[in-house]
Amino acid sequence: MKLKTGDKVVVIAGKDKGKEGKIVAVDKKNNRVMVEGVNMVSRHTKPNAQHQQGGIIKKEAFIHASNVMYVHNGKPTRLGAMIQNGKKVRVAKKTGEVID
Repeated sequence: MKLKTGDKVVVIAGKDKGKEGKIVAVDKKNNRVMVEGVNMVSRHTKPNAQHQQGGIIKKEAFIHASNVMYVHNGKPTRLGAMIQNGKKVRVAKKTGEVID
């Protein structure tokens, strides 16, 4: 998986298609990412130390990495990998530019 925490992505499939956000968490084992403000689910929680009130809490859930696309210079692009100066770097396929 070439996506990392903090990358800006756009959702390209599913109920939240077209929404943009930053990646909050990555699950490499299951090939899933959590994007802020996307795939909001309701969780019924009991009162505890963090949430004294309890009740229904809205939070993000993981979505499959194939349903998001990296945003580079305001446009979605695929990512590739390249070795530069003996180090592996990510490359935007549309422009060929090295990303961080």
